[in-house]
Amino acid sequence: MPHTQVSDTQRDRAKQLRRTMTRAETLLWRHLKADRLAGLNFRRQAPIGTYIADFVAHSCKLIVEVDGESHDFEERIRRDERRDAWLASRGYRVLRFTNDDVMKNLEGVALAILQAAEQAVPLSLTLPRKGGGNPSAGESLTSETDGAEEP
Repeated sequence: MPHTQVSDTQRDRAKQLRRTMTRAETLLWRHLKADRLAGLNFRRQAPIGTYIADFVAHSCKLIVEVDGESHDFEERIRRDERRDAWLASRGYRVLRFTNDDVMKNLEGVALAILQAAEQAVPLSLTLPRKGGGNPSAGESLTSETDGAEEP
């Protein structure tokens, strides 16, 4: 996936946020990193457009936000809604959890993330086996002789 241009200011801000993660973010990051959650590769404090997502799995376009008490205020809720709408317009789904959710129910949060990721991941197509080629018209897809005797 090609990277979009990120300003130096935004890159520096993302680095600062990585160094100063909350206890809940750190706990969740330990659970998400190193492909521990169904092999998904999450990035933390990742710039997307003019925003910085707490955690993002680009492969299934899933963003996980861990919010503190400041997100309970009316103005912040409206700002989060605008942000989520912008991210959704680019195909991302945003899951929001409170710090309290993560600290008291990490397994439940991880399960919710896993379920959302499974819904977002497109089904993979099975490729033909090496040397198998495509069967010609009239040949069975399941076996060589399809149980019929050769003349």
